[in-house]
Amino acid sequence: MPSIRNSLSHTVRHTFRLILPVLALLAVAGLGVSFVTTRSARAWFEGELHTRARLATSAAGESIVRAERTGDPEAMARLLDAIVRDERVVAAAVCNARGVLAARTALLPAGNTLCSRAAGGAELPSSKVPGTTTKAVSSPTYISVVPVAADGVEQGHLIVLQELAPAREREALIRRGALIVLVMLALAFWVLTIVSARLTSIGWVRQLARALRGERMAGRGPGANSALLEGVRALAQRSSAAALEGDPDGRWTRERLRHVLAEHVGDAGVVVVANREPYIHEYRPDGSIEVQHPASGLVTALEPVIRTCSGTWIAHGSGSADRVTSDKDGRLRVPPGEESYLLSRVWMTDEEEQGYYYGFANEGLWPVCHLAYARPTFRTEDWAMYRRINQRFADAVVAEVSIDDPIVLVQDYHFALAPRMIREQLPEATIITFWHIPWPNSERFSICPWREEIIDGLLGSSIVGFHTPAHCNHFIDAADTFLESRIDRTTDAVVRSGVPTLVRPYPISVEWPLRKLEGVPSPEICRREVMQELELREDAILAVGVDRLDYTKGIEERFEAVERLLERNPSMRGRFSFVQLAAPSRTTIPRYRELRESVELSVQRINERFGDEQYRPIILLREHHEPERVFRFYRAADMCYVSSLHDGMNLVSKEFVAARSDEQGVLILSRFAGAAEELPEALIVNPYDLEEASEALERAAFMSSAEQADRMRQLRAVVAQNNVYRWAGRMLFDAAQLRQRARRNVTLDEHHTPGGVARA
Repeated sequence: MPSIRNSLSHTVRHTFRLILPVLALLAVAGLGVSFVTTRSARAWFEGELHTRARLATSAAGESIVRAERTGDPEAMARLLDAIVRDERVVAAAVCNARGVLAARTALLPAGNTLCSRAAGGAELPSSKVPGTTTKAVSSPTYISVVPVAADGVEQGHLIVLQELAPAREREALIRRGALIVLVMLALAFWVLTIVSARLTSIGWVRQLARALRGERMAGRGPGANSALLEGVRALAQRSSAAALEGDPDGRWTRERLRHVLAEHVGDAGVVVVANREPYIHEYRPDGSIEVQHPASGLVTALEPVIRTCSGTWIAHGSGSADRVTSDKDGRLRVPPGEESYLLSRVWMTDEEEQGYYYGFANEGLWPVCHLAYARPTFRTEDWAMYRRINQRFADAVVAEVSIDDPIVLVQDYHFALAPRMIREQLPEATIITFWHIPWPNSERFSICPWREEIIDGLLGSSIVGFHTPAHCNHFIDAADTFLESRIDRTTDAVVRSGVPTLVRPYPISVEWPLRKLEGVPSPEICRREVMQELELREDAILAVGVDRLDYTKGIEERFEAVERLLERNPSMRGRFSFVQLAAPSRTTIPRYRELRESVELSVQRINERFGDEQYRPIILLREHHEPERVFRFYRAADMCYVSSLHDGMNLVSKEFVAARSDEQGVLILSRFAGAAEELPEALIVNPYDLEEASEALERAAFMSSAEQADRMRQLRAVVAQNNVYRWAGRMLFDAAQLRQRARRNVTLDEHHTPGGVARA
């Protein structure tokens, strides 16, 4: 009952708000109509009374003049009595030409006031003169003063007093009638408005419900849904995804993601396509095989997700022992000991890898997409190899799926052509392509000779995802610039050949809580062990950097900031040490070999300048590091410096925050990393500005424990909330919505096909 009363109350309030302005307008109009009607009626009635007085004068005028000339007062009285026999006439009087009262009836006051005014022309036919009624006359009167003439000469005036009450009654009757008509019109307008609004809302609700279900309007074309309905549908989908924000505290968890997948994805058969595999099998020098975890942000983010959904990960089998650890089709269950998902390896020759991966992907696309002052190199033979390998991975997807409409997650710039190739073979698949690196503006992207093919390949996706809204906007602008397409700003979609591709920001993150920390000691133990390993003094200030050796990471600028710090603050020499965990990367590319040599020379120069036999300002550990070792350094460090010159997101920053369960340590973060938008409590710096960067290092070194804890608590809250399960959950939920919509449209098409036969 309370809910019903509340609903009725809400309906009444809503209706009242809807009709109140109209009622106010009608009220003002009613007052205006009443005023105009009253004035018009009064003028008409007064004119009628004056006309009656003129008629009386016209009939008795000459007789009154003769009686006045002969001095016969009785005759004049009889004439006046005849005039007042009319039930509406109260009294009458005659004034001679000199303005003297010649005769009057009994109810007219004595005196020459009226006659003197009439003679002076002061009285108008419609005037009401005060004091003209007697006690015997209780109602208001109307006085008409009519000239009396004989032979064309005015001989005096006839004064006639008539009752106004009948006129006023008719005036009031007209006014009431007008108000009644207005009220009836207002009520009719109110009812019509409510009925029209209700009918309109019913139609809108029906259309909106169908749009939210993703259905096309029966009997209409594909563009039947209005832009507003499409916008509301998109907003509702995002709100639905937001409503799935995990536990009661709003946090996504592995269990919550598993529940969402079971409820909304079901038998979709999630397939991940990535160049890098999550587990690499390598031969040791003694012939035994070891399992390595690559230093990759993509693997860090995706591996917990694929574990949760028990799908398939298709990747390049790059390890020296990958073939012997897989079956004849390149498949094996991973992780070792858990075996929760399938790893399907795709093989390629050294020549193919050189052209596809090292050539086009990393000497062409990578420098085009990063503002890091590296000249892109494009070769026709590399492009041909890139196309070949993209087709090979697309074929691998088709071979792995068992249904017609799977959900396929294509990862990164290595597979820009794969979405279109997959679409051609699996037209009903829901394909999400996530671009892990920045997308440049159109002017910079125009450098690529095959820009149209790359954008068209990506538009084979159902959704294209980026880390930030800025990257989304750059991609939409590129599609608008280089392809014949339509941009739907309402739904943030690129429509190519009538098929829309949604463009969405999905900021990537890390697992929370990090299972990789399960075997890592406490921060206190980690610090003690790391200090012993590096042979540092107990009061040393330890900074850490964790990166692949890549020119976009700003490693050289990072070391120069350390050098500037020691120049500015000599007291920190011997105490401040920066340890760089640097995994070798793309060593066959000349630019990367040059970077490695330059970094090593910088380390040597700075250490020789400020160090000695016992002290090294910079400690470079250039080798592959397993996650357990990386997190030991995170927990041991006083600060972590991420100096990316241009980065899509950068997960090192989030890993460092997730590792600091002691709520200590300072994150120094480049403003050119996508993570800077989410983590403003870090010390945000421009890595090119050595003064600003060195000041941030100094500030971090001497920051109080209380301030560190305050900043770290806020950082950890953000990373915990926006974790990798939320990233994956939003993408997969959007994919599931599109998939369900496509299935309903197929059902609708079958229903409307003559004879119920499905269309091919």
